Amino acid sequence: MIVTVAKVTDPARFLEIFETIGAQKRREHGCRGARVYFDPDDAQRLWSIFDWDTKDYEKFLADPEIPGIARELGLQAPPVHAVAATELDA
Repeated sequence: MIVTVAKVTDPARFLEIFETIGAQKRREHGCRGARVYFDPDDAQRLWSIFDWDTKDYEKFLADPEIPGIARELGLQAPPVHAVAATELDA
């Protein structure tokens, strides 16, 4: 599981690209699913949760097409990776 936090300039545009071009590119790199949650206090801040192995995610980040897709997403800065505080069975 990979979790990132980011701010975007246009949430609707972000979702359009995330659900199309982004989804295609994530699939190419082994992502099994993704969810986006918007911060209830800041509509431009979002959390993305990916069902992805770290190795495949690192290959995704190294893909030369990713910087262009990130620009299309309207990210205000590179996403920050959230680190799990704990992992439990239930």
